[in-house]
Amino acid sequence: MDFIKVNTYEELSARAAAIICGQVAMKPQCVLGLATGSSPLGTYAIMAEKNKVGEIDFSRVKTVNLDEYVGLDSNHDQSYRYFMNHNLFHHINIDKSNTYVPNGCAKDIAAECEAYDKLIESLGGIDLQLLGIGYDGHIGFNEPDTQFEKATHKVTLDDSTIEANSRFFASRDDVPKTALTMGMGGIMSAKKVLLIANGKGKKDIVEKAFFGPITPEVPASILQLHPNLTVIYSEN
Repeated sequence: MDFIKVNTYEELSARAAAIICGQVAMKPQCVLGLATGSSPLGTYAIMAEKNKVGEIDFSRVKTVNLDEYVGLDSNHDQSYRYFMNHNLFHHINIDKSNTYVPNGCAKDIAAECEAYDKLIESLGGIDLQLLGIGYDGHIGFNEPDTQFEKATHKVTLDDSTIEANSRFFASRDDVPKTALTMGMGGIMSAKKVLLIANGKGKKDIVEKAFFGPITPEVPASILQLHPNLTVIYSEN
């Protein structure tokens, strides 16, 4: 594990963007695993700017997102497809037909989960997976549990996750209670994992996840076993 502590969110974002753009430069047709939430916003903005000035080309890149709320279609302004389009894909020269997000409105959720894992396999796997971390240690929507779920699956969100995400909705009651998420098998099979975390509020969970015991009660702790893991953390 390469653990990098930086002083500011801006530095965190710049470091993360450099790593991701480096991956694209080395392998222009790479598969990026992407995350949503507030943590990667700065990273995505820098990636878009680098693309705008011609420093990096995303035209051959394929992407797979970690998760999606059940019941929100792609036009809902809190869906993760909408988030990715408006915070990254609309601002770079990527072919949107090569960007994939689980379908939270699929009629057959079990079939959608199975198909998503097969899709990732058909793409040759993920070259670099970007992650954030929740206050309870979740990655994607893999919540604290008694075991690590391997495959993409439907999950009931913890109250703490619903509360944390309620700031994006009109009220707490509007937050979906279930989601689809890539499982630990998909995340751990990525050739490289990059996790970013910022804010003093994340300090305790970062310490538990990366310097404590490996346990499904802290889902991110399994990343300690990944052979190519970079963690970038800023308290500010």
